Amino acid sequence: MISLQHVSMQYRMAGESIDVLKALDLDVKARERVAIVGPSGSGKTTLLLVMTGLEQPTGGEVLIHGKSLATLNRDARADLRRDTIGIVFQSFHLVPSLTAEENVALPLDIAGQNNGRTRAREMLARVGLGSRGGHYPAQLSGGEQQRVAIARALVHEPALLVADEPTGNLDERTGEDIIELLFTLNRESGTTLLLVTHDPHLAARCDRSLRLESGKLHPVVAS
Repeated sequence: MISLQHVSMQYRMAGESIDVLKALDLDVKARERVAIVGPSGSGKTTLLLVMTGLEQPTGGEVLIHGKSLATLNRDARADLRRDTIGIVFQSFHLVPSLTAEENVALPLDIAGQNNGRTRAREMLARVGLGSRGGHYPAQLSGGEQQRVAIARALVHEPALLVADEPTGNLDERTGEDIIELLFTLNRESGTTLLLVTHDPHLAARCDRSLRLESGKLHPVVAS
């Protein structure tokens, strides 16, 4: 489903080079559920941005369905994300001028599908926000905004869902509901899950966990 081959990412800050990812390798199979854990500042979010083509690595190659992202221009990468990948950002990235329903329908509207509003309402109901579709992000709590972001990422039934702390802003009950939704989609639709999380319960539900530290991924061995 997705393969990272010797991927490196380097930033320059105050004239100094900082290696965030170091010749990192990762292979994730279709339908697999993988958790990425690690300390704050270890580069987990950078890794998600690189593997979804939102940032270009300084070295190595990222392949999705065998297609190298390096061979695609910006528009082609955007098309790939629209058709294949759902992304849940830790900071939501909702459009403030759109209602919850409009935010969720946005990927379908961009794709030219004419049933976006119906599917958006259905997905909002699945994340427990069926009565909040007409509200704007500023009228929603942080947890509600998180659920809208998750609904938007799932509405087009992506082959790959990449999520940065998908339960980080949710109470325990809602977090459990969202975890169950993610894994139900995995079972029913064959969606591959790649989750960055500090939640040990969520990581334990995955097929395997990897720890990102010092720019490398290391298997987490269950105790």
